[in-house]
Amino acid sequence: MRDARARSAGDRAERIAEFIAPLRVEPGSKVDLSRDFDPAHKAGVKTKKDGQELLRAGVVLLADYQRRLAAQGTHGVLVCLQALDAGGKDGTIRHVMSGVNPQGVRVAGFKVPSAAELGHDYLWRYSRSLPSRGEIGIFNRSHYEEVLVVRVHPEHLTRQGLPGHTTGKKIWRRRYREINDWERYLTDNGFRIVKLFLNLSKEEQRLRFLKRIDVPERNWKFSAADARERTFWDSYQTAFSEMLSATSTPWAPWYVVPADRKWFARICAAAVLADTLIDIDPQYPVIDDKSRRALELAKQQLEEEQAR
Repeated sequence: MRDARARSAGDRAERIAEFIAPLRVEPGSKVDLSRDFDPAHKAGVKTKKDGQELLRAGVVLLADYQRRLAAQGTHGVLVCLQALDAGGKDGTIRHVMSGVNPQGVRVAGFKVPSAAELGHDYLWRYSRSLPSRGEIGIFNRSHYEEVLVVRVHPEHLTRQGLPGHTTGKKIWRRRYREINDWERYLTDNGFRIVKLFLNLSKEEQRLRFLKRIDVPERNWKFSAADARERTFWDSYQTAFSEMLSATSTPWAPWYVVPADRKWFARICAAAVLADTLIDIDPQYPVIDDKSRRALELAKQQLEEEQAR
């Protein structure tokens, strides 16, 4: 029976790995988003109903591994979610993590940096929000904003108060290296990094914006700034392509998730996270003989209480 379960688990892990392989950005490859990744891809999953069943199975699997991760307390997992506005980051977090223990998950969102945050190095505020061992941390937008938004809008770089000699043309190449080194440091210390880029088409973003305007309950999710930011679409595509090329590493690869169908994007996100947890393979701690004897004594005392 144990061998059968092991084979079943091995088959499941292999299927998940095969499913996410086309999403992975191979380290050292040069990415062109418009050429290499289709936002509408759905990997042969025919219907939304089929997708929902797959997601439910994935959520159950994640819940099991998250309990083991917390019990073992050796590794932590950091999920970095990047996307343009309306890419589906919030919904992905809500659906993929719906079955896990909230005590074992920490979500951090990063808006425009405060004056206090600007007084430190650009990775400082992200370091403060890292998960602990046994936790899954989620960055809703992440340290990659520092080579995306800051690159598209150079005025944000000016606000960071950097010395003049550090802000030349080589700054982005340097930041890629610094981020790669930081992520290598984290992985060397037991913190695995899952990097997901939700790849949304320009037309699908337009439709989602219109829905936010037309449906009163969604008005709060839209602002005029969203429409203005859309005018920088091409600049963002270039920044994303270069970021993916420069920072997909063997220790922290990027996965480009097709995001035009929200339900499929959630399946992909769950599969990539599950693959990471399966690779970590956290186990419940095994107690020593002394602790086992203490448990047996406690059990005996509890059973004697019932007999009285």
